[in-house]
Amino acid sequence: MLLANSSKMMSERKFIDLEEGWEIIQKGITKLKNILDQGLMPQRQYSSEEYMMLYTTIFNMTTQKPPHSYFRQLYRKYGESFEEYITSTVLPLIREKHDDEFMLRELVKRWANHKVMVRWLSHFFFSVEQRVVSHNLDIRRNVVLRRPSLPSLTEVGLTCFRDLVYQELNGKVRDAVISLIDQEREGEQIDQALLKNVLDIFVEIGMGQMDHYENDFEAAMLEDTAAYYSRKASVWILEDSCPDYKNKAEECLKREKERVSHYLHSSTEPKLLEQKVCKSCCYLAVITDFFFLVESATRVVVCICN
Repeated sequence: MLLANSSKMMSERKFIDLEEGWEIIQKGITKLKNILDQGLMPQRQYSSEEYMMLYTTIFNMTTQKPPHSYFRQLYRKYGESFEEYITSTVLPLIREKHDDEFMLRELVKRWANHKVMVRWLSHFFFSVEQRVVSHNLDIRRNVVLRRPSLPSLTEVGLTCFRDLVYQELNGKVRDAVISLIDQEREGEQIDQALLKNVLDIFVEIGMGQMDHYENDFEAAMLEDTAAYYSRKASVWILEDSCPDYKNKAEECLKREKERVSHYLHSSTEPKLLEQKVCKSCCYLAVITDFFFLVESATRVVVCICN
């Protein structure tokens, strides 16, 4: 009886055309954008009626019988919504920040907002996501169907940020972060929490892979570290006594370990300490030990001669 009533409701349900339905959905998306821009939490701004209106509209448009099923169109418009918001709002707000630290803060804010937007739109478009899953399962089951699989809605949303924001700005962001790290090495106070949040973007944008963090940030940071300590060592070895030089080298190693715990990814530590800093600091500290022994031996020889 219940199944019969459900089928009857489906057959009697008024079809929603694409233009009419998308107008309703777009109003909900615009509200979400405004909520995020104001720094508010979406769950406190949507009434249950508004939420169900959006969810039901998308559900109905996805499950209507052909030719009124708009799964493909909604899937495409979902991605276009992110692209439009990023190009019209997100990128201009980041680009206008000429100070490195302000630029990094805006990037962190926009990335956090973007993840919230992806999560909420994925909830609204849940019926579309279900069709994506079904589509991909059909492809796996039937190798004859040579259609490409579809990325999940979460992947579509994150990829939009990666392709439009990250690809444009990652070089500038990398240089700003490395500059702040060098400032900290010189004894200046920096916002370590900000650096941690920025470097988390390099990790998270890889969606499970570390290649963006390693190739777009870590490699350049390691080269800068080696160059920085090479310059320092060339000065220290001329100005400092052997014990002072050794103490400075050991202190540098200690501080580099602390940087890993504060904001660098844990996988960076062996590369930072064993390959780069150790070559510039530890190796020279060993040389310092050697010269210290030579100095001591010279003093002994002088005493014996006298």
